[in-house]
Amino acid sequence: MTIYFRPLPQSGILRPRDALPLAGGPLWFTDLVALRRDAVPEIIPAKAAPDTVLERLTTPRAAIAGCDMGRVTLMGILNVTPDSFSDGGRYHAPEAAVAQARALAADGAGIIDIGGESTRPGAAPVPIDEEIARIEAPIAAVSALLDVPISIDTRKAAVAQAALTAGAALVNDVSGFTYDAALAPLCAAQQVPICIMHAQGDPQTMQDAPTYSDVRLDVFDFLASRVEALVALGVPRGQILVDPGIGFGKTLEHNLMLLRDISLFHGLGCPILLGASRKRFIGTISQADAADTRVMGSVSVALHGAAQGVQVLRVHDVKETRQALALWRAIEWGIEDGA
Repeated sequence: MTIYFRPLPQSGILRPRDALPLAGGPLWFTDLVALRRDAVPEIIPAKAAPDTVLERLTTPRAAIAGCDMGRVTLMGILNVTPDSFSDGGRYHAPEAAVAQARALAADGAGIIDIGGESTRPGAAPVPIDEEIARIEAPIAAVSALLDVPISIDTRKAAVAQAALTAGAALVNDVSGFTYDAALAPLCAAQQVPICIMHAQGDPQTMQDAPTYSDVRLDVFDFLASRVEALVALGVPRGQILVDPGIGFGKTLEHNLMLLRDISLFHGLGCPILLGASRKRFIGTISQADAADTRVMGSVSVALHGAAQGVQVLRVHDVKETRQALALWRAIEWGIEDGA
């Protein structure tokens, strides 16, 4: 039976002599939770785990698209769609998209994630030509104006190619590179960094009745298999981000379980991306019905992710998240240079 190992991250300047660095970043751990599908979780000393496990948990993560994975990077969300759940239509016009990109960069975004197809629950697919028309001009304009890497949020190879030609530097696929068979080979051939996200089902059906044997371990196994598939195609493991896909084919309970145990995914040997900003579960728990009233809940979830060693936080509210991270860093380590 497979054993999964989840580090218990800690922070602070003082640490025990036997502490191990988490993914080469500022957090550390001395213990792990050993998880099995057929047994009660058990806390064990970190050094009792196999060397191969510890190597993946402790090895520093390589920079991705020029961003240091030894600290938290904020990925600012820029939807150039008419129907995204939080800001649909607001940045659909190219000039509005460029203005928002400038604002995100000024607020501290280290990456700007541009998407031309809404993947909210119930959303219908967008034709390829239309998706390209939405993203091409904004990406070209933003890449010419700003020294901030651009991520293209798409499931489609033709859209990714248009985005890369226009200036994008990273491909973020919510389907985990399972929707379009041509997308993974394209990314491997062009040697661009990627983000593999887990989703159960497609946007139209994913929230109908999501079920798992154990959501943490099922998502881990999916991401592990997709990472190995992309590595086999030629994408370096160090250039792969992994995202457990909060809200994509998950119930409230699934989302909370993934968030509690998100440090499990360090065991994949890749940086972790967390995209929970303004999502429905935050509104359900905090009784904030409108997406744009979920800022404080979103920042709370982001801080939890940072405390678990998440390297990239995909957020709408860059300024607020950056401020919270700056205070957290200053309290924990006396670092006053921002997040």
